[in-house]
Amino acid sequence: MPSIHADLILTGGPVFTADPARGHATTVAVRDGRILAVGTDEVRELAGPGTETVDLRGRLLIPGFQDAHVHAVMGGVELNQCDLTGTTDVDEYLRRVRDYAQRHPDLEWIAGGGWSMESFPGGVPSRELLDRVVPDRPVYLINRDHHGAWVNSRALEMAGITAETADPADGRIDRASDGTPAGGLQEGAMQLVAALLPAVAPAERLAGLLRAQELLHSLGVTAWQEAMLCATNGYPDVSDAYRTAAVEGRLTATVIGALWWDRDRGAEQIPELVEKRERFTAGRLRSDSVKLMLDGVAENFTAAMTAPYLDGCGCATANRGLSFIDPAALPGYVTELDALGFQVHFHALGDRAVRDALDAVAAARAANGFRDTRPHLAHLQVVHPQDVPRFRALGATANLQAYWASHEPQMDELTIPFLDPELARRQYPFGDLLRAGAHLAAGSDWPVTTPDPIEAIHVAVNRVHHGSDHEPFLGAQALDLGTALTAYTAGSAYVNRLDDTGTLRPGNRADLVVLDRDPFAGPPLAIGETRVALTYVDGRQVYAARDA
Repeated sequence: MPSIHADLILTGGPVFTADPARGHATTVAVRDGRILAVGTDEVRELAGPGTETVDLRGRLLIPGFQDAHVHAVMGGVELNQCDLTGTTDVDEYLRRVRDYAQRHPDLEWIAGGGWSMESFPGGVPSRELLDRVVPDRPVYLINRDHHGAWVNSRALEMAGITAETADPADGRIDRASDGTPAGGLQEGAMQLVAALLPAVAPAERLAGLLRAQELLHSLGVTAWQEAMLCATNGYPDVSDAYRTAAVEGRLTATVIGALWWDRDRGAEQIPELVEKRERFTAGRLRSDSVKLMLDGVAENFTAAMTAPYLDGCGCATANRGLSFIDPAALPGYVTELDALGFQVHFHALGDRAVRDALDAVAAARAANGFRDTRPHLAHLQVVHPQDVPRFRALGATANLQAYWASHEPQMDELTIPFLDPELARRQYPFGDLLRAGAHLAAGSDWPVTTPDPIEAIHVAVNRVHHGSDHEPFLGAQALDLGTALTAYTAGSAYVNRLDDTGTLRPGNRADLVVLDRDPFAGPPLAIGETRVALTYVDGRQVYAARDA
């Protein structure tokens, strides 16, 4: 008889360990929050009088998912605001806005979001539509990618935005033919109105985090990287919610905070980031990453590209997108951050932004040597072929938001027609990155799109949304299921520098997820039908489906 007994044994189903050194397994034993053993029938001998045994019943056991790029507090707060997600119908948007305004007569502002650019001609929403349903109060609604906002006339009036108002350097006011503001604000122009909104109360930020945590656990997410901590430049600062939850022991997930780089400042902010790293490291929160947002998004023509965007007639324009941080100064910033032990976390969507990020990492490697700082580049909509092998050479991780790699109206109507054809063929090159030896991690960017890892994995494998009848989007870039699962578990754990998570091996933390089936046993197009049955953090159950 063994002298040590397990607290928990999960047995009777396939086990995906995400550990290339381990083969077939059907059973995992847990003691004191860590994995005691991984194997087959012999592991059951670790059961004792007080051991809880979970019968997998053929369901797949995997490591907990880790989201390497998410805005959890923002998503949780928005769940309690005017929610326009889940539809592209303009009439439905207006019904929801009207109903929300009627249910909240005391609110000074109507705020929320989740609308899609594809719902409006040219992706530009109309202020007059909002005026019909809320004429007397300002309305501010962020679109689903959070790079644009829809406002009514009252909001424009309160902000003093007229035909004579100049576009800010980092954004654009959408306009009618006579120069009158149309109702859409892009990138930095959002702040012209957002600065007037009443601040979200600290209690609501904390409640938003707890709502998000509950949702993410239900989707099998046990750890994540918060991609915008201590934000400026018009974005909400959610850092107090994380610190409060961590100090009070209400944070059940493990969270890595990516401290925001203020793009209006330079290296003088680095000592402040060092202080923030100390202040926002407590309990299950560690803040040793720095988020540098290099460019915008392709659908509003602000992602930084090597070739110019096209106009509606297919002719090249003078616009190659925006660089929010001076590319000439970026290598110096990254080198100094790397020397201080910070990880750098880039928003790099266009291929010019990707190149600028890799150039900065190369400068840091040349100056500091290959330190274990694990830089990563998120989004990667377009990557130039010459830059694909640089990920492996520089030790930079490709952080994939796989759910975006599919045909949908925003891609087909608002992106592809306006990209140089060569760039359009280079979108989301997951397969090329894998074949070039790049390390892959994965994240959702929720609330931009769904936080569900399974839905993203379905797209990574099939290059089409679950249930869609579209053709696969650049199908040669698809990943196999094992690779996609590994990216969302071991891959993101590596990025998060949580080296005792992400794989199921003895000694690692028992962050575990039981799926409701084995997706390897079915056709790839059925992956999206998979749901999470059970989620454990450090061996403690934090979610159970009703039929678990």
